[in-house]
Formats: sequence, C-alpha cells, structure tokens
Amino acid sequence: MNKVAIIGGGASGLMAAGTAASSGCEADLFEQNDRVGKKILATGNGRCNITNTGLSFSAYSGRHPGFAAYGLKEFGFEQFERFCRSIGLLLDVKDDGRVYPLSNDARSVAAAFESFALDSGARIHTGHPVTDIKKSGGLFELSSNEKQFKGYQKLLIATGSEAAPQLGGNDSGYRFAVNFGHGVEATYPSLVQLHVDSSFHHKMAGTKINGETTLYLDRRSAAKAGGDILFTSYGVSGFSILDISQRASSALKASGHVSIGLNLLPGFNGQSLAAQIARFAKDMPGRSINTLLTGLITIKVAPHLLKDAGVDPDIKGGQITPKIIRKIAHKLQDWRFEITDTHGFKHAEVSGGGVGTAQINEKTMESTLVSGLYFSGEVIDIVGKRGGYNLHFAWASGRLAGKGLAESQF
Repeated sequence: MNKVAIIGGGASGLMAAGTAASSGCEADLFEQNDRVGKKILATGNGRCNITNTGLSFSAYSGRHPGFAAYGLKEFGFEQFERFCRSIGLLLDVKDDGRVYPLSNDARSVAAAFESFALDSGARIHTGHPVTDIKKSGGLFELSSNEKQFKGYQKLLIATGSEAAPQLGGNDSGYRFAVNFGHGVEATYPSLVQLHVDSSFHHKMAGTKINGETTLYLDRRSAAKAGGDILFTSYGVSGFSILDISQRASSALKASGHVSIGLNLLPGFNGQSLAAQIARFAKDMPGRSINTLLTGLITIKVAPHLLKDAGVDPDIKGGQITPKIIRKIAHKLQDWRFEITDTHGFKHAEVSGGGVGTAQINEKTMESTLVSGLYFSGEVIDIVGKRGGYNLHFAWASGRLAGKGLAESQF
C-alpha cells in the first residue's frame, strides 16, 4: 500500500485524494486554508460551472494544449457525470453545454468532493501550508507548520495557481516544481478584465452592451467573441472580454501590441448601419447626431464615441454628410482601444502558464524527471476557455493522478 501526500485541497487535489484512498493508498491531503474547496465555492458566481458537455482539447491553450486530450478521453463528460452520481451529486446540463450542480449551489460540489475524499479514507489536514518538499532515500518528506511529515512513496502537487490570492492562490507549486528540476512557463492572469488607454472610458462605467469584441495582436485580428461588453472605471469587462483575455494577457506578457475593436451593433452589416443612420438624419434633420444615435446605442456611450470619431455631437442631422455617416458607422462596429494591462491575478478566474507539460506523463500525471512526483490541475501549463473547461481539467487530471498515486512502484 502506497503512502502518498497531496498538496492542495482544491478540485484536483480532492479528486486525487479520494481516488488514491479508494484504491487502497494511505493518503494525506495538506490544505493551507482553514477549509478545502475555497475556489470551488467562488466559481460560477457561487453556482459552480462544474464542467461542459463540449469537451475537446481545442478548448485549451498552453505550449502543448494536446496534453489535455488523454484526460478528456479517459474522463470525459459522461464518465464525470456517472462519477458525480456515485458520490451523490446530480448535475444540470444547460442548453449551451455548461453544466452546474442540480442544487445550483457551489457548496454542494465542495461538500460532495470533500465527503468523497474522507469517505474513501483520505486524511485532510487544513490550515497546513506546505513550505518545503524534499526527497531522500526514495521517499518524500514535507514541512508544514514547523513539523516534518515523512515516509511518502509518492507526492502530488495540486496547489493551483496565482489566480485569486484572496482565496489562497499562490506560486508555491511552481517553486516546488523548479526545485525538482522542472521548467515553468511564464504565468499570466487569464479569464480576466482588461485595462484600456483612453481618457473617457471611466465616464461610461457601468454601461453594458451586448456586442462583439475582436482582439488585435500586433494590429492583426487574432480572436473574436460575442457577448456582454461592460465598461468599467479601469477599462472593459464582460463575457466577450473574458473570452479573448487569455490571448490578450499572454501577448501582454510577451510585450506584444494588444488592442481590441468593439462592435456595438453586431446585428447590422456596415452598409445597412450607414443606411439606417442616413435615414435618421434625413427624417429628423433638426436633431443632433448625438440624439439620433440614442436610437441605436445608449446615451451614456453616444457622445464619447462621436468625439472619438472626430464628430461634433451637436451637429444636426441635416448637416451630416455621407462621409460623416460612414465614419460613425465604422466606429460603431470597430471602436478601437489600446490594451495596457489586465486587471491582475486578484481578479482573474484562472492563470495561464505553469509547469511545462513536456516533463509530465499525460496518462498518469507523473513527472518524467522525478519518480513518484505528480502534478495535476491549474499548476500545469494548461488553461481552458470560460464555461467549465478549467474545472474539468482539474477533475480529469486529478483523477489520472489519483490512479497514478495508487499504482505500485514495483
């Protein structure tokens, strides 16, 4: 029977601890917080978007995103749903593929996985931040709360990432990996709000538009996403922003030029939008263009868009030329903003970068450099799209790691 240690009591660590213990391991899980599953409780605005029915490695990024494929095949949505039923957790599948607990409460998820680990025989040590890991004589030992815990044949690093430090996010897993000779890809915030360079965005703070965002990297179109666009005091947020933020943040980390183009009226093509503005101007020649535009976009945005387009908001409809109309129509569908930064790890849902996948066995999650050392979850250089993909990789990699921990070394 293997004696194993799991560092980190998040989604991946709980899955691994329960899986290893149910396979006969003597499993100790060490969690720095006063309770396990804190990040689980915060996901999906407290509802927990637990997985997605449309799982594919194409939904993931990293230096080698195909690394995720084996775990998704071995522990895909159907296998995960059956597993959840077996631990008393029923799921609710939405039309768009997102999946939540039937209770619509993240606490149900955290409780179910904690119970799975405990019922399987794992020991959970909360309030135990691990500060050091060593391997001597073929066995791992770790330091926590000025105590030494020794005699582990295998050890899993499931510490998560730097995202959400207020919930315990930190870089300890990367440091442990480096100490054992592993390479770590540069980390960056992902699924995060973006800062823009403008003198007026803060005047539109709180305004939400259902539009489309195009990401430009070095002035070339690189990605596009539809959904909410929310102007904030620092820049932009909303689902369409979060969906392009991974590539934006990665490019910022590499010192690339990053900008976005906002399409505030994706239901129009350029020609039909210009024609609509022209009709407004012709039918209401005495109204200002600022007033005319409020028939298309909110009054809180219209004057700032016009000024940025170089158009006087007070010009009357009867004075508007075809050239001005084309300029306004273009701005409405490709309003450019330079991106200067992200809103940081504190506000990021996940982190990109992490322990390099080239030195991890994709089938067992074991290090190819250090026998008996495993990695799972967000500490690895795999980051998914919004919509339950990151949590599923945590579950799947934790499941594989738990099975790997239970395998005999001989």
